[in-house]
Amino acid sequence: MTQDEGPVVALDEGPSPDRLDRAHEGAVGTAPAPALPPLTDSEAQDIAAEADAVVTEVATIVEGKSEVARIAVLVLLAGGHLLIEDIPGVGKTMLAKSLAAALGAERHRIQFTPDLLPGDVTGASIFNQATGEFEFRRGAVFTQILLADEINRASPKTQSALLEAMEERQVSVDGTTYELDEPFMVVATANPVEMEGTYRLPEAQRDRFLAQTTMGYPIQAAETRMLAAQTGPVPEGDRETLDAVQRRTTPERIAAHVRDVRRVHASPLILDYVVRLADATRSHPQVTLGASPRAAVHLVRAAKAHAALAGRTFVDPEDIRSVLMPVWRHRMHLTPQALSRGASAGDLLDQVLRSTPQS
Repeated sequence: MTQDEGPVVALDEGPSPDRLDRAHEGAVGTAPAPALPPLTDSEAQDIAAEADAVVTEVATIVEGKSEVARIAVLVLLAGGHLLIEDIPGVGKTMLAKSLAAALGAERHRIQFTPDLLPGDVTGASIFNQATGEFEFRRGAVFTQILLADEINRASPKTQSALLEAMEERQVSVDGTTYELDEPFMVVATANPVEMEGTYRLPEAQRDRFLAQTTMGYPIQAAETRMLAAQTGPVPEGDRETLDAVQRRTTPERIAAHVRDVRRVHASPLILDYVVRLADATRSHPQVTLGASPRAAVHLVRAAKAHAALAGRTFVDPEDIRSVLMPVWRHRMHLTPQALSRGASAGDLLDQVLRSTPQS
């Protein structure tokens, strides 16, 4: 059923004209919004050029990790959130900070600890004795780039305080809903679950992250440059290395680019390919929890952003294959038997890609 057809009305004697009119208006009783025009070549090239400038600027701070910086920008343009899982000290926090600086965006950082409370994240109503009324004090989530540092060191209750903000771009406190600014992106860092003092992120939380990546150790040449930059003299007027990051765009332009990326064309064949890939993960004998419908949505959005970063106005199968790993790998739950044999989510997705035809 297409959007123009509206909901199907089944009557024994056939729908009356007024019922048909209401059906075409949609379930909420309003006329459907006019379709936006597809993205033009010049718009796609503008997005690609601006994104490349941001990636290049971030890579000047996070040495040797231009691919990770590119994934972060891709997730931002796809309107999603990024989970970076790795050991301490490899530049996870620096990546998020330099990204915000290159965008000229407002950023807040939350250090997640076991005693952190949900109100510390979202905000809380505080009684003002002078006015005799409660006032809402905004939490750190009211920003554009939110760095959730070591998110898996906080309790599950505090972790869940981010769920509404990540999915609906809003916060509800004491029966009142507060909208978040655009763009809004959570960059969460997490330590390996084998380390002390960590909580495993619940499936519902992991599924909210559009993509997951790791930093890894830098190559020797990049680490040498990093040591020289971060241990050398700081220019007068700067407090840290990040102060040297140049703004390459504005939050307003990024918010517009996020909307424009949705206009990248994904054909019915591409959407069918994504559905068949998702179904293959759900029916795989080594998987207990495959790709959710949200995961399929995130994959298409990431593929559209991947196409826009290449200056294209349409998604091809290679875009799907290129982003499948970072978008779906962290959502796969393998059976205990598969884990005992040393299988990984990456291995499983490789099998799914090989066994699922494009058409």
